[in-house]
Amino acid sequence: MRDGAAGAGGSRPAGLLCLLGLCTWAAALRGNDNSEALPESIPSAPGTLPHFMEEPDDAYIIKSNPIVLRCKAMPAMQIFFKCNGEWVHQNEHISEESMDETTGLKVREVFINVTRQQVEDFHGPEDYWCQCVAWSHLGTSKSRKASVRIAYLRKNFEQDPQGKEVPIEGMIVLHCRPPEGVPAAEVEWLKNEEPIDSNLDENIDTRADHNLIIRQARLSDSGNYTCMAANIVAKRRSMSATVVVYVNGGWSSWTEWSNCNVRCGRGWQKRSRTCTNPAPLNGGAFCEGMSVQKITCTSLCPVDGSWEVWSEWSVCSPECEHLRIRECTAPSPRNGGKFCEGLSQESENCTEGLCIQDIENASDIALYSGLGAAVIAVAVLVVGVTLYRRSQSEYGVDVIDSSALTGGFQTFNFKTVRQGNSLLLNSSMQPDLTVSRTYSGPICLQDPMDKELMTESSLFNPLSDIKVKVQSSFMVSLGVTDRAEYHGKAHSGTFPHGNNRSFSTIHARNKTTYIQNLSSFSTRSELRTTGIFGHLGGRLVMPNTGVSLLIPHGAIPEESSWEMYLTIGQGESSLQPESTEVLLGPEVTCGPPDVTVTTPFALTIPHCAEVNSEHWTIHLKKRMQQGKWEEVMSVEEETTSCYCLLDPYACHILLNSFGTYALVGEPVSDCAVKQLKVAVFGCLSCNSLDYNLRVYCVDNTPCAFQEVVSDERHQGGQLLEEPKLLHFKGNTFSLQISVLDIPPFLWRIKPFTACQEIPFTRVWCSNQQPLHCAFSLERYTPTTTQLSCKICVRQVKGHEQILQIQTSILENERETITFFAHDDSNFPAQTGPKAFKIPYSIRQRICATFDTPNAKGKDWQMLAQKNSINRNLSYFATQSSPSAVILDLWEARHQHDGDLDSLACALEEIGRTHSKISNITETQIEDSDFNYSRQNGL
Repeated sequence: MRDGAAGAGGSRPAGLLCLLGLCTWAAALRGNDNSEALPESIPSAPGTLPHFMEEPDDAYIIKSNPIVLRCKAMPAMQIFFKCNGEWVHQNEHISEESMDETTGLKVREVFINVTRQQVEDFHGPEDYWCQCVAWSHLGTSKSRKASVRIAYLRKNFEQDPQGKEVPIEGMIVLHCRPPEGVPAAEVEWLKNEEPIDSNLDENIDTRADHNLIIRQARLSDSGNYTCMAANIVAKRRSMSATVVVYVNGGWSSWTEWSNCNVRCGRGWQKRSRTCTNPAPLNGGAFCEGMSVQKITCTSLCPVDGSWEVWSEWSVCSPECEHLRIRECTAPSPRNGGKFCEGLSQESENCTEGLCIQDIENASDIALYSGLGAAVIAVAVLVVGVTLYRRSQSEYGVDVIDSSALTGGFQTFNFKTVRQGNSLLLNSSMQPDLTVSRTYSGPICLQDPMDKELMTESSLFNPLSDIKVKVQSSFMVSLGVTDRAEYHGKAHSGTFPHGNNRSFSTIHARNKTTYIQNLSSFSTRSELRTTGIFGHLGGRLVMPNTGVSLLIPHGAIPEESSWEMYLTIGQGESSLQPESTEVLLGPEVTCGPPDVTVTTPFALTIPHCAEVNSEHWTIHLKKRMQQGKWEEVMSVEEETTSCYCLLDPYACHILLNSFGTYALVGEPVSDCAVKQLKVAVFGCLSCNSLDYNLRVYCVDNTPCAFQEVVSDERHQGGQLLEEPKLLHFKGNTFSLQISVLDIPPFLWRIKPFTACQEIPFTRVWCSNQQPLHCAFSLERYTPTTTQLSCKICVRQVKGHEQILQIQTSILENERETITFFAHDDSNFPAQTGPKAFKIPYSIRQRICATFDTPNAKGKDWQMLAQKNSINRNLSYFATQSSPSAVILDLWEARHQHDGDLDSLACALEEIGRTHSKISNITETQIEDSDFNYSRQNGL
């Protein structure tokens, strides 16, 4: 109901005004709105409306205690409260009147009580409210609305602060959400029951949404923190949160090396450090690494002096005495040894006591003694000259200076290798009978280039043309004539693959292996290769990386061809493995991505995991257009979208779409093993007395090692020992590399570098990036040219490898360490039949035979099983020619060995070959089939 001003023409119902005790005023208002007659109780104040001197305030009911609302106005004939739109009865009002001394106007003050029951019984869209309405003779005025709410505070906090452990100088944030309450609770923080005043400590802030923030944790900030919430009703305490500020330990400086623990001979000396800089506090981590280091030392043993034998007696002196002497040189005292005890000379009478005192006689004796000595000396000289002439006459008259025989010549021989090194050139190796030239005696070397040419090309390369006879059980089993002879260049050997990919002895079938020196290792600024492929298919190989792409025959439609490429990601990989995953091989891209193939192509990616399904879960991932990586499949997964065949050192993948792929492994247990290749390189530093050793630990993939070789080639490094494999376990223990057995009198190692440690995560998550430790050795004199020591690479509580270094630091005297590499750098792209090991005509007959089901089952399944393909056979069942896809996978697996005999044996075991294919003649086989059968050792 809206109240208007009575003097302004508004009217009020008479009933309501009489209810309020204003019947007289109602009659006056109804009679004449402009009447000047006013009751005696109302002073004359023309044009004045009531104004409030005090308006009701918002109030809260605590528990069951009612609250009092008050209102004060001047001038006012009456004041009444209206609550929630309804008038409060006049009996519930307490009214007081007074006179304002200044104006002489009447002042009225009214009180009412509001109970808890009234508020609880009210149900409306807003809070319970009340306002005052004051009357004068000119009209009414309304006060503000005062809300009345029941005050309360819940018991339980909406969020209690949680305890934390933070490092020193870290940030501490304690969250607190107080209980629900009316009015809203104020929050205060206590530390160890003492209030926290953020105004006194700039490091603490308690203003941000009731939270406690300590910007930089100090040790003094450790304690129990409690959040206090309070309003007009009650106070509440949160659960206490314990904050611990810890300090991780730090190593102090190393102490000086102790004295050698033995006075004589070989011993050790040590130094130590303590975890006190700072010491770990409040559960902080203890320092990682060793607190004590030991190195070998050799103390020079003291050698006591010993006398030589006495010399002959001297001639008799005028005093009738002769002397003899001896020296303390057998051996001389050194390193603190004792000097010889006793006399160094003796004298005695030489005339048995009959000394001649007459000076004249003494002079005669001396004269005669001198003449005798001269005669003896002349006789000895004559005899010596005679013997010398007689010895020279044995050579005849044609004797010349020996330097004339050796000038401009240098004897060529093979340096005897160390025991156990089967890859180094050994003079005891049997001669290669295919070499058309032999060498003996001195070889004339005009310049260093000729020398290199003679040693690396002339002696080791086989004859350019040899005669090979083809005799293969595989050819016989397929009905091909078994006596096909032809001429061709010898196929160069390859790096051992499969289970023997690590360095090993030369297999008998690879006697003509191409030997490649480290200095001539081919490198590319960009790991990318391309080739044009058509309907006949082919093979694209990234040289010396183990990465290859096989495009099967018929995969690309006829009358079309594509330039395809193969690249390996360099530097940091864009793939960021999740949680515990690690990258097991290179990031490989094949393309172009818009090429559509009708049959799956094969992509081979090397890996460094020791394959064991109990210890590894290996996934194939692909990079999408948005740059994100998605999992294609797990290697052990059964799927028909693609196929992964995991060999010990490579994964062969059958795919239908080009793109960027990578192998990622997730260790299932601490026994998961990554294979690392350990290699040591050396070179002289700018200071001619220093020699640098660099020990590399890289994932055992050819492309990772190729990057190391390329870097070392540019730095002038030389491979000092054959690389070795180290089995690195995922057991969180670090890798230690140390140099041992350094010759003490010839070399010394720079301080603090004898033993170095690489944390586990750096080795485990290296993502194909090479890791290395550098050691600096110093020789005492420039005449020292030989270095002999050991490099120990070991994982704590794991595998260990020892590399024996025995080399010359002078480049012209250094023994060359050779290694084997695939001879694929000259033919990175092969197209047509020559790219495949299995002749195409024979391949067609195998597919025609094994794709046809018979009563005994699907024969292509038997073909797969005989070739060790026993998993996910449903993938091949979806292909138009399962046998063709199986043979494509065989081609990818055997691209380097071309072991057709094993395939022939598998076919013979099945027992179908002879009956189905028996009438193939030599003329039915294309020349290219013979050529590439020959090249693969048939």
